[in-house]
Amino acid sequence: MHLAHLMQFHEDARVIAWWQANLGGMLRCFTPFRRRTILAVAGVWVCIKESRHNFTPADVPVPADRLGPVLLVLALLGMSWLLYRAATGFSRLPRFVRTHPQLSLHSVYWGLLLVLWTSAPDSGLWRQVLLGVAATFPFLLWRFGYLLLSGQHGRMTGTRFSDHFLTIWPIYGGSNTPYGKGFGYLSRFEAKSEEELARSQLAGIKLYILSNIWLASMKVFEGVIYGPGNELTRMLGGYTLGIPKLSYLVAMESQETAVWISWISIYCELVYQVLRHAVHGHVVIAILRIFGFNVFRNTYKPLLAESIVEFWNRYYYYFKEIMANFFFLPTFTQLGRQLRNWPTLRLFAAVFAAAFIGNTYYHLIKLGDMMVQGQVFEGLYALRSRIFYCLLLALGIFVSMLREQRRGGRPPAQGQANRLLRIAGVWTFFSLIYIWNVGSGAPFIPRLNFFLSLFGIA
Repeated sequence: MHLAHLMQFHEDARVIAWWQANLGGMLRCFTPFRRRTILAVAGVWVCIKESRHNFTPADVPVPADRLGPVLLVLALLGMSWLLYRAATGFSRLPRFVRTHPQLSLHSVYWGLLLVLWTSAPDSGLWRQVLLGVAATFPFLLWRFGYLLLSGQHGRMTGTRFSDHFLTIWPIYGGSNTPYGKGFGYLSRFEAKSEEELARSQLAGIKLYILSNIWLASMKVFEGVIYGPGNELTRMLGGYTLGIPKLSYLVAMESQETAVWISWISIYCELVYQVLRHAVHGHVVIAILRIFGFNVFRNTYKPLLAESIVEFWNRYYYYFKEIMANFFFLPTFTQLGRQLRNWPTLRLFAAVFAAAFIGNTYYHLIKLGDMMVQGQVFEGLYALRSRIFYCLLLALGIFVSMLREQRRGGRPPAQGQANRLLRIAGVWTFFSLIYIWNVGSGAPFIPRLNFFLSLFGIA
């Protein structure tokens, strides 16, 4: 009980009062305007850093010197400004754009690719800049999407460009997935008083501590479960349980590992991936909370989930939000009239639009080098195992949501044994489908063979 109380120190009134008493001056100086300004100014550095990473003069044989990267930075800043202006003046946009803002945004990306595909590699400096913009666009795409979503819902009033800029080029980190979504979402959780800021910062500190605990757990996991090559392994005199990593097992030409070890490996992989996501996501959200945005965690106890859809919500929350906001909800809403008499089919279509089509699309455009070279079908082929994983995931989520609907709000069977069985079922499902998602050079068939070997078939 004492430990549980200690873990909730960020909600303890005495700790909050102490924080305000000792850091009151800083809290008063750390106003919302100043916090946003710091993040927005830092975002310029992120923009420059991303631009340097994605500008590759070697692709076009012209002497770019420093001019190319400078032009790329200006192009990206200009594009961010234009999207902000489009969102603030959303009601004045052409009717098609107002009706289909996300489709219009994605059309811009594919239009850039089309120009690259149909132009000669030695066309000049303009193509270098365009290449850099197209390579950076997948990082910006979902952030721009949230910006347009704010404009569509009339939530741009009273916001400045710098407010949205801090989410477009986030100094607090992330990936192509915008942690914290857009500024419209962040502002809902922004601290408006010293007490709220103290609570948010203490919650951020707690999350940062947890991140380091999970990082240490990962090191223990690697050193004791997998090993060798870890400092902990050497401290233990080279002792390790020697469980092969899943990426190694799926790449084996013939399955010579004992079946029970293979089963342990797939469960270990699930735990390891959860730890990995938690370590990174906790740091990002911790920074946001310290800056006064007390938003939800990216990963929140998914290993305790009792259903597939609950795990999906808890494992990678902000990626799930992309799939929900840009694929599930639009599809579910659009089909409301056509399939009003077939609610199950409507749910099926919406789930597959998100977990299968949207998931595949997200990872396809991440293949930046292949996309700018026009290798779309080659990219899809390279993702064939991932696509199958998305298919299995969509089926699992659909069945899970359907079961919850048919339960009609009634709680599942009570009792610790029943709860453990449900958790074990969730672990088993995600461990098995991850065979087709684990990073490995193994093609589809060896992964299938490994899956069958778990049941003594291959």
